[in-house]
Amino acid sequence: MISSRIWNADLGNGKYRNPILYADYSDPDAIRVGEDYFMIASSFCNAPGLPLLHSRDLVNWKVVNYIIQEIPEARYDAPMHGCGVWAPAIRYHEGTYFVCFPMPDEGIYMSTASDPFGEWTKPVNIRPGAGWIDPCPFWDEDGKAYLVAGVAKSRIGYKSVLHMVEMQPDGMGLIGEEIKIFDGNENDQVTIEGPKMYKRNGWYYIFAPAGGVKTGWQTVLRAREVFGPYEYKVVMRQGSSSVNGPHQGAWVDTVTGQDWFLHFQDVYAAGRIVHLQPMSWQEDWPIIGIAKEGNDYGEPVIEYEKPDVKTAGQGQCEPETSDDFTGEKLGLQWQWNANAKKEWYELTGNDLKLYTVLKETVYGDMPNLLLQKWPAPEFTCITKLDLSNLSDKDEAGVISMGMSYGVLTFQKEGEKLIPSYIRGEQEYGKILPETTKESSKVLPAIDMNQAKELYVKYTVKQTGTRDLNENEKQFPLERVKMEYSTDGSNYQTAGEMDAVPGRWVGVKNGVFCASANKESKGYARINTVQYHI
Repeated sequence: MISSRIWNADLGNGKYRNPILYADYSDPDAIRVGEDYFMIASSFCNAPGLPLLHSRDLVNWKVVNYIIQEIPEARYDAPMHGCGVWAPAIRYHEGTYFVCFPMPDEGIYMSTASDPFGEWTKPVNIRPGAGWIDPCPFWDEDGKAYLVAGVAKSRIGYKSVLHMVEMQPDGMGLIGEEIKIFDGNENDQVTIEGPKMYKRNGWYYIFAPAGGVKTGWQTVLRAREVFGPYEYKVVMRQGSSSVNGPHQGAWVDTVTGQDWFLHFQDVYAAGRIVHLQPMSWQEDWPIIGIAKEGNDYGEPVIEYEKPDVKTAGQGQCEPETSDDFTGEKLGLQWQWNANAKKEWYELTGNDLKLYTVLKETVYGDMPNLLLQKWPAPEFTCITKLDLSNLSDKDEAGVISMGMSYGVLTFQKEGEKLIPSYIRGEQEYGKILPETTKESSKVLPAIDMNQAKELYVKYTVKQTGTRDLNENEKQFPLERVKMEYSTDGSNYQTAGEMDAVPGRWVGVKNGVFCASANKESKGYARINTVQYHI
């Protein structure tokens, strides 16, 4: 396994910088069990789904598992961009780990495990039907359990409402009627969503962002009774910081009694990156971040003292990126564009064999794209391929996947490889291939006898900023450049494009192998994928 540091949140001097993860772990939720922290995030139509990250100090994180190996329901054998697994919650109760997640078209699901590093149970749909999102289970001291959730206007016709319902103590079903506990449409909390429930000093708390992903704030509700009535207060705003949003997340504590809050920031093309904020209390209301003089709410910090976790914590680390495919299993940095099939790939011990899959659709809707998240604001990824085992009309290459995507593909024709640079544009809100427009540029042919190996260089550079809304919030503008080489030294530019995220997800980059011939037995070898900054 190749190891390289890409994003260093731990400054090595007792301090850390935000974001702690410059990668698209959107809608994070987290818990502490003993001295271990576990965090999960949305995964939408990518599989395996629901990444589980682990840390001992809240700053250094590694992906250690996935809650689900495939997305429930057969339609996810094809990419359903923007659908699938939305904002989840993770909880620990009486020796069992619970992950509750929504699929806005299908329902609310629950999966459990006694060992979070091991196999999780097959998800159970505890509330079938469309509309509810962002569920969070809660167990009270009297043994009763509850579920709080938001709603998706696109599925149910209205938004900004939070519901509560009693839940079976085992988490496997709901009891009684759901009750509306808060309506953001009746006050200034429009688009309130992502509720996370806790209890402290006799108060029931629901942490929930409002105001929208790119320009909103953190709100907290509290009540003396589980079903309310709830009062509310804004506890974190962007203020004069550079952290727009700041959006939903999780309250966690340390064994030394400190309180912290993990949340995401939407930075457009790179997706929703993860921040860590100190948290304090004032008259039984939390303040997230640091409150400036005269304010009763906090603003995000960029650099701060690391959490006091009592122990030595762990060494500096981050989610894996680079790969030489020498492991027994596919690395946890990889996800497919849809539910995967075993016959798509093989790990040989020396490299990754990608077998051809019949190409029946546009590139962005191919299920067999093997992808990973952007790991930093700027980076270079060099993929080394061996395409000598392709058959005629087979192709393989590298893709930059978003609503606007770029593809550098090499198709075999006789003894030649024909490189092409493809640009695709997906229509927002549509998931049908016929709504996608593709254009291609054919590049000079390569003699396969003189090119036993190919190198594809994928480079992301920030070239400025852009305005995306009426509030004139500035977001990074990234340029993606794709180049190729037959010797790993001399590269030819294939194409460039401005990066555009996918539907609710950041841009991903990865590899694929496909064919126009249903009977093809060809394959591509992916030797190494190496990230640099």
